[in-house]
This record gives sequence, C-alpha cells and structure tokens, in this order.
Amino acid sequence: MKASVEQTVVERVEDGDKKEKKSRRRSSRRSKQNNSIAEAACSSVNECQGDVGLPLPKKSPSSVKCLLSKSQRLGTHPSVEQESVKALHVSFNSMPTMHISNDADQEQVQGVANFHLLASDTGGRTFSKSCPEPVACKGSSETSSSKDLCPYQTLTCDQSKSFPSHWSVEVVNEALAKGDVFRALFHVNAHNRLEAYCKIDGVQTDILINGVAAQNRAVEGDIVAIKIDPLSCWTRMKGSSGSSNNSAMTEDGNVFQEINEISGDSSRPQLEIYSELDCTGNPIVSGNDYGDLTTSGKSASSSWQNEPEDAIGKISFLISSHPSKRPTGKVVSIIVRSSRRDTVVGFLNVKQWLTFKEGSKKQLKRNKNSSFISEHEFVQLTPTDARFPRMMVLGNDLPEGIRKRLNESDITVEMELVAARIEDWYEESLFPYARVLHVFGRGGEMQPHIDAILFQNSINCSEFSPESISCLPCVPWNVPPLEFRHRKDLRNKCIFTIDPCTATDLDDALSIDMLSADTYRVGVHIADLSYFVQPDTTLDLEAQIRSTTVYMLQRKISMLPPLLSENLGSLNPGVDRLAFSIFWDISSSGNVMDRWIGRTVICSCCKLSYEQAQDIIDGIVDQGTVIGSESGLPEMHGNFEWSDVITSIRDLNVVARILKENRFKDGGLALENSEISYSFDEAGIPYESMLCQRKDSNFLVEEFMLLANRTAAEVIARAFPDTALLRRHPEPNMRKLREFEVFCSKHGLPLDTSSSGQFRKSLEQIRETLKDDSVMFDILISYATKPMQVATYFCTGDLKINEDDWGHYALALPLYTHFTAPLRRYPDIVVHRMLAAAIEAEEMYWKNSTRNQGDVVTRCFTGIPFDKEATDSREGREALSAAALKHGIPCRELLSDAAAYCNERNLASRHVKDAIDKLYMWVLLKKKQILIAEARVLGLGPRFMTLYIPTLAIERRIYYDEVEGLYVEWLETTSTLVLSLFAYKSSVRKGSLNKFRALEYAALVVSSCDQEVDLGGSAVGAYDSGATEVKNLDIPRLSSRSSEVGPMVFPMTVRLLSTIPVALHAVGGDDGPIDIGVRLYMSTYLR
Repeated sequence: MKASVEQTVVERVEDGDKKEKKSRRRSSRRSKQNNSIAEAACSSVNECQGDVGLPLPKKSPSSVKCLLSKSQRLGTHPSVEQESVKALHVSFNSMPTMHISNDADQEQVQGVANFHLLASDTGGRTFSKSCPEPVACKGSSETSSSKDLCPYQTLTCDQSKSFPSHWSVEVVNEALAKGDVFRALFHVNAHNRLEAYCKIDGVQTDILINGVAAQNRAVEGDIVAIKIDPLSCWTRMKGSSGSSNNSAMTEDGNVFQEINEISGDSSRPQLEIYSELDCTGNPIVSGNDYGDLTTSGKSASSSWQNEPEDAIGKISFLISSHPSKRPTGKVVSIIVRSSRRDTVVGFLNVKQWLTFKEGSKKQLKRNKNSSFISEHEFVQLTPTDARFPRMMVLGNDLPEGIRKRLNESDITVEMELVAARIEDWYEESLFPYARVLHVFGRGGEMQPHIDAILFQNSINCSEFSPESISCLPCVPWNVPPLEFRHRKDLRNKCIFTIDPCTATDLDDALSIDMLSADTYRVGVHIADLSYFVQPDTTLDLEAQIRSTTVYMLQRKISMLPPLLSENLGSLNPGVDRLAFSIFWDISSSGNVMDRWIGRTVICSCCKLSYEQAQDIIDGIVDQGTVIGSESGLPEMHGNFEWSDVITSIRDLNVVARILKENRFKDGGLALENSEISYSFDEAGIPYESMLCQRKDSNFLVEEFMLLANRTAAEVIARAFPDTALLRRHPEPNMRKLREFEVFCSKHGLPLDTSSSGQFRKSLEQIRETLKDDSVMFDILISYATKPMQVATYFCTGDLKINEDDWGHYALALPLYTHFTAPLRRYPDIVVHRMLAAAIEAEEMYWKNSTRNQGDVVTRCFTGIPFDKEATDSREGREALSAAALKHGIPCRELLSDAAAYCNERNLASRHVKDAIDKLYMWVLLKKKQILIAEARVLGLGPRFMTLYIPTLAIERRIYYDEVEGLYVEWLETTSTLVLSLFAYKSSVRKGSLNKFRALEYAALVVSSCDQEVDLGGSAVGAYDSGATEVKNLDIPRLSSRSSEVGPMVFPMTVRLLSTIPVALHAVGGDDGPIDIGVRLYMSTYLR
C-alpha cells in the first residue's frame, strides 16, 4: 500500500558533489543529497568533537529590543529549526491532529553539524548594528584576525545569505492593499517546529508554512505577512478523500538538505519562491500572484463566475473548491514581533565548550590578561520550549556571574535555568542571537521552574504600588449613605455565595423567589468593582496591565490588591457590599418573561462551597441534619434559617437544569474534560493525584452566570453598537474538524458537525454507544476540543460590517460577554461601566424625553423589548453619549487595543496554569520515581506510538526505532506493530552521529521468572535525558496502582486503540527541560 506523502514547498534536488559520496550504508529511505551532507557533518564531528563555542567577529550584534504596544502583544512561544523535507514512504495510522515529526529526535543528532555549518556561514564577517528589519546584505570583506579563529576551523569571508530579505514596510503595505499578501498570526506546531500555521481572519482553513526557508525567521506569536503558494504547491489535506487516512512521516536526516538549501549552495538549483527583486532587494509587486489558481479554476468549473472580488473571498473560494488541498505559503515580512522573544527560558550547553577550552588552557596561561571565555565566542542556549530554535549567546552577552563560573570551569552552570531574550536574527545566520538576562536557579528544583514560567508568560508578580493602594478607601469601611439613595437595598433578601472551598475572592452570589406555582424570580448579584476602580486612575491602569488573576493551584497572583479583591469588593458573608444585580422572571419551561438590571446593596447570609451545595442537592444535607450540632455547614448570618438556603439551592438547581436543557436544544455544545487535582503535604509538595469531574453544583452556578453574561451583552451591544466589549467564539478549524470526522467514521462512530447543536447530539449518541468504554469516550472528547478555536474579546465597531462574526459557537449565542468576574478579569470591569452608563442614560432619557408620562422609568435600554426609536432619537443619543463620557467608556480604537491586550494576557494566564499543572505532575512522578498505568494507543507507526494515559489525562509518545535489542516489524496492510527482543551487540548506526539507544529508553523490562527480584535489578531504569547510562530505581516507591497493572510479554503485538501497560517517570530537571516520560512495561524470560 502506498502511503500518502505531503508535498513540500521547497524543491528537492540531487546532490551534484560526487566527491563527498562515500561508501556509507544508509537507510533505503535516505536521499542521496542527505547522504553527502550527513557525511560532511560527520567529518566535522571528528574535527570539532562536539558542539563548541566558535569565535565570532569582534563586533557583536546590536541589542535591539522591540517595545510593543499592548495591542501588539498577541503571541507566546517562538520557534524555527532546520527543516526535514522528505517523507518516509510508509503509512502511519493515527488519531486526528497527530503531526508526525522527526525534528525533536534529529536535533540532538544534528547539533554538531548545524553549528559547523553555522560557523562557516558566519565566519569572516563583521555584523553592522542593524535595525530590526534587516535588508539585503552582500557580505563584507572584513575578516577577523587569525588569533580569534578556531585552530580546527577554516572560515571563509564570502558567504551567501541563509534567508531571503524581509520585504520593506512600504512594499508590504502595498501588497496587503492589493491582496498579494495577507496579515496573519504565526503559530508553530509544538511536535514539529518545521510546521507552522497562519490564521488569516475570514479564511476558514489555516495556511501551512512548511520549513525553515518558508518561515523566514518568524517565531511563535509574530504577526507576519504571508504570500500564498500556487495551487500546485498545496499539500493534500490529511484525511481527505482520495488518500489513505494515514499520516506520512518525515525522513531522518533530510534536515541537512534543507540547511544546504537555505545556506545558498550555488551548486544546486533552487525553486524560485519570491517575486522578482528590484535594485533595493524588495520584490516587485504586480497584481495577484496565485500561480495556476485562476487558470485551473476557470477551466475546471463554470462556478468561477461567482468568485468573490476581494482577496479574502478568493482564497476562501479556492479552499472550499479544493477541500482535499491544504493551502501553503511563505513568510515575506514580520509585521509585529512577538513579546515572547523577550522571555526565553533555557539551559546553557557548556560541557563540550569547556572540553574544547581545556585544550586552550596552555595558551591562556601564556597570556595572563586573557579571560577563559572570550567576548567574541558563543555558548549554545537550548530553550525549554520545543518551539524555540537553539540560540547563540556571545560571551559579552552573559551575566558576569556566569562568566566568572565558566572561567572557573564550573560545569554546574548547565544545571541552571536562565532567562534570555532574542536580540536579533540576521538573514546571514541560521540561528538567532540571544542575551542571557539572569539565572532562576537549579532546574531540578520546583521554585526556579515556577519563576521561569511566570517570566516566560510576562506575569507581573510585583507588589501593588502605593499609588494604587491610595485609590482605595481606608478600612474599616461601610457603604456610604449616599449609595443607598441610588441603589436598591437587598439586604433583607436571602442571598448566598457558592465557590471553591479555598476561594477568598467572591465575585458572585445567587438568590431565588417563587412568584407563583410556575414562575421563579432568580437573582444574580455581582461585586460592583466599577465603584472602586475608577477610569484612568493608577489602580485602573495597574488592573488593566495585569488584566487577569493568575491561578497556580497553591497560589494566585491577583489582578487587584487583596484589600479590594478579598475584602472591600468581595461578597463576604455578614457584611454590606455593593453589587450589580440582574433579576429574571423565569417560567417553569425556562422562558425569561421579564428582567431588571441595576445597582444594589446586598448582605450575603452564608458562604457555601461546591461540595456543601452538592450535599444539599443530593439530599445528604436537609433540614433534619441541620438540626444536629455537627452538620459541617458554615456560619449563618442575618435573619435567615438553613431551611431558607436549602430550599433556595434546590429551586435554583431545578431552574438551572431547565435552562441547560433549553440551551442544548438551541444548539449549545459542552465538551467536558476530566481535570487532575493534587493532594499536598505540609511543604506544598504533591504526593497524590486524582481525576475530578464537575457536579451539579458547578453546573448550577455556571448556568446562571452564562445567563447573566448573555443579558449584559444584549444590553451593551444595543446601547453602544460601535463600542461594546463582547466575546466571540469562531467556528472550529475546518481541517482539524474534518480529520476528527474521518477518524470517527473509520471506527463506526457517525459524527455530524454541521452545527454546534448537531455536534453535541452526535457526541451524546457516541456516549451511549461507548457506555462500556468510558476511556474511549474521554479520548474522543479530548480530541473534539482540538478543532475548537480560542474565544476572544473584541470591539463591536471592528466587526460592524459582518455581525454574524459576533456569535459564540460553543454556546450557540449571537451575543456574549464577560460580566460576572470583575475581581479577576479586567474586561468585566469595562462591561460594568458600560452597563452603568446604559442604566444612567435610560434615566436621563426618560427625564428629558417628551414620551415621559410619569415617574416610572420605562426600561428602553435595559429591558427585554428593544426600543430602537429611543436609541435612535436625538435625546437617546445625547443621553447615551453623556453617560458614556461620565463612566469612562473608551473610544473604538482604545477599546480595540484593550481587547487585544486582554486576549493576550488571558492566553498567558492559561499557559501558566497548564505549565504549573505539568510541573506538579513532574514533581509527583519524581517523588514516586515510577508510576505503572494503562494506556490506550492513539497513533501507531514504524517509529513511534502515541498514547493516552487515563490516570493522568495526558498524551505521550514512545519511540522504539533504533533501540538496541529491539526488533521492530511494521505490518502496513493491517496497521499492526510487532516488537521483539533479540540478541545484539552495542553498535553504531552507519551514517548517523548517534549510537543506538539503550533498551531502557523505550521499555521497562522485568524478568518473567521473578519480577519482584528483577524489579530491583539493572533491568529497571529511570530515564535520564542527558545521560548515557540508566539509573537503578528505588522500587518500594512504585505507586500503589502499580500492582493493579501487569506487564506485557515479548513479542508484543499492538494495534490502534489497544490497551497496553506503561511506566511513567519524570524526565529532565537539572539536565534539561522537564517532561513526563513514558516507556513500555514489559516482561521477558530473556533478561
């Protein structure tokens, strides 16, 4: 069976240099070109003996730091690395969105060769102090003196550029206006940095940017200008008709071809991927250049006559006309540089550098004035984020403390986590230049990693300024008498909060009254932070900069000072607090018949946890148990009894269930994933983990918060149609959604994704089909979330032309915003101000309007009926304008910038949470040393398998190719893998830079004769990412779960969706980035 192999944009060419074609055995999957270049790299290893610091010209690159406005900070992680451009002709059966990559493994194999090529590329040139946008450079004839050169490396002075020049701002603007290029956000595949994807607003499918040359020095989060390739260069969409459902893998070693290609080897023809250049090095832009797109479209179908005129419409039309094709493109310029360039975290690779320097000590002793590390030499920096490329750090760009330790040959420098920033990335260099800023601490300790995560995501951890604190009233504080005149007094109403048991910032409270046998009046009461956080104050500015509270399991970094978030503004029980309240009259069928919105004063009667509320819902706690002295319930305040609260919670649960059912009928979608929770010891170290599911009490609160947010969105969108802050959720990524559909269909699980409602119904049917296989359903839900795009804040004026883009896909709502969490989200404060302005404008309008017929104010702006006549009238416009000015509603431009910045900070906060969760999991496994668990096979092929581990709700890979003593047999026709043990000798793969990996890297093998004895022997090892030996384990620390899962035996037969035992362990720490490693758990008589 032939495999489906994706096309590459870069042309594959034959190597013309026959002199370097030695008689080395290579895999049949290697190209001739890669063979010759790999041999060149191998010979450089014999000379250089590893990755070393190569001397560079005396002038270092200028320190250029791109200061971005808050509207420009849109991204998170950079990355570019050498490209592998040729795919293996093998099949790979996989779950959707599994991108098969070799770059992670290749990086270690190619490190020395890459820096060899780098040395010959950079040697003999003096870099000028350039601006952030490099222009075409012909190179310099100036060379370094011979004493600065490595004795084992001959450097030339005339070198070609490694990358094309970026287009100038003028040319880019002209091309954008003509539709020749498109503005897009650049994202890198975390599993394969050679693949990047660009999302163009208005285009339903992302654009593949494949390879180093096409990425042209862009990093994760950059806003770039991209040029779409001709249709003939587009690759086949994975899972499309006409091809197998298998994914093609990339061949090891083809990275050398890409390095040679982008280094400008004149002996090889290259594909012309850019337009003709003018005398300044910029491309000559002349109309749309989509190659054969127009021609093929006209000849293929008469429907071309309906082609849209605009560029976005044309691309969308072409993509929909060729659903089996994935559009590709190339980066021609970087419009806005990602702020993640300034927050790089990594390790310095100094071992081999020190090895080389040991040989130079004699020369240093002769020259007593010479330092051990020269400012013109570099040390390699390996980022912890796989999406970053390796970087060069010059000697004078290292902190004095590190330079001193290197001068003392302190090898422990490699164990330190360091902070760095990318200074520049010249078109002559394959690698970016970086500067080390400071040291966090040892990589094997938890706190340095926490500090690094916060730095990596630009989280402000500093104390609040005295100026910000001075904006708050002194304590003790009471509600001013003036506020009672302008607010509704609700202190005699049974109002309570339901939050996590550890919560200290209480944003929301609930109440309910039964008006009749079939009508409820439900109230949601939100802390009124707009009273305390006034526009344009120091406190407002600091809250906007922080934008969101960051949660880290055992710690949080507040958006607002604790005095406000945990005291003055928090809806604590037993004290008077200011609130924004919304009341709905809801029928027994879930219809909202009327509503009221206004500012209030409340006094919460009690603080309930989710667990306590769930006990009331389940009937564990009722009026009978409350009478007992030890009910476990919190203190009750005010003139209320527990019977009032119990009745209220049960009534709220009834209404919430009806609202949820109606929301799903209207097309709402819910994708519930299990979450990991940890138990901590007194020192704050996790010692156990468990999976947690949300319960009815969580959904109760959620349903009313959704209704409140929806109501607030309707009000502000009608009152301020050009300057409302809303939240939108676009439709799913079509490519990933199609892949998910293909997988489900292949396994007999019909899936309809025509709408969010049909998607949910299909998943409910699949849940019923898989009722006896909950793990499989969890896997499907996990993969169903992958096509989902990120919800974002936006200013309505930015999308005024197409209001269909305002909607929220998952909630199936036309309008949505955030209103219910002002203590921890800045956008909610802005929405509070907009609501306050709408309420005040409503009062002003009826006071001055000729339609006023009495003292009762008709809710023309905040009520359910929308009085368009009132908003369009002169009095209405004047009232809304005056109220907006009074309450500090920003103009469209400022609100757009604030929305973009809040989106970036919200994403950073989520990355922090995910990284902290992974860190705690790593610490837990480090303490246990090994955790035996079952895993489900999601992806399977001849090189590696992808697994889902239900115990920890994570996905991991096991690589079994090139493992000593392991024989791999891949049966393509049946998509079956057979792994066997055989007698072997330590060997080196010919044509490769690395030895075969030890068996312990892929499998934890125990003896079938006596597993207990052999568990303590040499057959069991803990993976160490930087060592060549395998450490013995302290077996008594195996998890208690280990006894429940037994090993498999060799030979091992594996198929897609098989359940297999695995051994989990902590990877990295002092010797590299942390990760959760996984190996097969096997038993054999041969050991």
